[in-house]
Amino acid sequence: MMKVGFIGVGYMGRHMARNVAKGGHHLTVFDMRKEAAEELLSLGASWADSPQAVAAASEVVFTSLPRPQDVEEVATGEGGILQGAASGTAYFDLSTTDPDTIRRISEAARGKGVTMLDAPVSGGTAGAEKGTLCVMVGGDEPTYQRYKAVLDLIGDKVMYCGDLGAGAVCKIVNNLIGLSVGVVLSEAFTVGVKAGVPPETLFEAVSKSSGNTQAMQGFPAGLFKGNFEPGFQLDLAAKDVGLATEMGRRLRVPMDLSNLVQQRYIDGQNSGWGRMAAGAVARVQEKRAGVEVRT
Repeated sequence: MMKVGFIGVGYMGRHMARNVAKGGHHLTVFDMRKEAAEELLSLGASWADSPQAVAAASEVVFTSLPRPQDVEEVATGEGGILQGAASGTAYFDLSTTDPDTIRRISEAARGKGVTMLDAPVSGGTAGAEKGTLCVMVGGDEPTYQRYKAVLDLIGDKVMYCGDLGAGAVCKIVNNLIGLSVGVVLSEAFTVGVKAGVPPETLFEAVSKSSGNTQAMQGFPAGLFKGNFEPGFQLDLAAKDVGLATEMGRRLRVPMDLSNLVQQRYIDGQNSGWGRMAAGAVARVQEKRAGVEVRT
């Protein structure tokens, strides 16, 4: 049994933390909203009043937070992880955070004797609940191996990606692809529906053909019913595509299509849909096309 700290128990974090607790580890948790941790506390987890207190009680700490600036503040700010962590503590960030932020935090952590690894996850809230996430880890490989048994409780597709930041790069690339496909799907389905074919027929035809994608498989329960409950929020989708285009600018990689995709998600935010599921980006196209993709 390990002493595990978990900071951020929202849509994704609560499921991952629950699976860690069910794995037999002693869990200490913190969230900005204590009520978010009620289920975990009922399972025997301990509550801490700050990230600092979580770190002081733990040999390994995990964060699952919305934005890179949240991760950096929780790690290095007043009352943060590095103020409470003893030398030898390991820290895994499960969030989608850019490599530059990861490296800044890691440098500060190294000065405290703390080893940081980036470990972003993919698979959505359903994967988090079932423990079937892909976990992409970058950083010190011996530390990764030491805590892999805990990571295996979070996801059944845990992989070591390389040096610090490599996991973050893999996750950003993955999300750029998946979120871009979502925009293309919205255009394809609006033109198909406006041409007179019902959404369910289009879905069946594409599912049996070369256009089938994992992103489309959520349409029957989501887009087709007008159900945009998060899940993964459109605000976070816009952030993730932005991380990709910013990385492209820094590396001087042309990303013309990705910039268009980013603008589509920004349009969704400007329409007031940022707290809806990322799939609500289709509403931007529906509005422009003058047709809804509904069964």
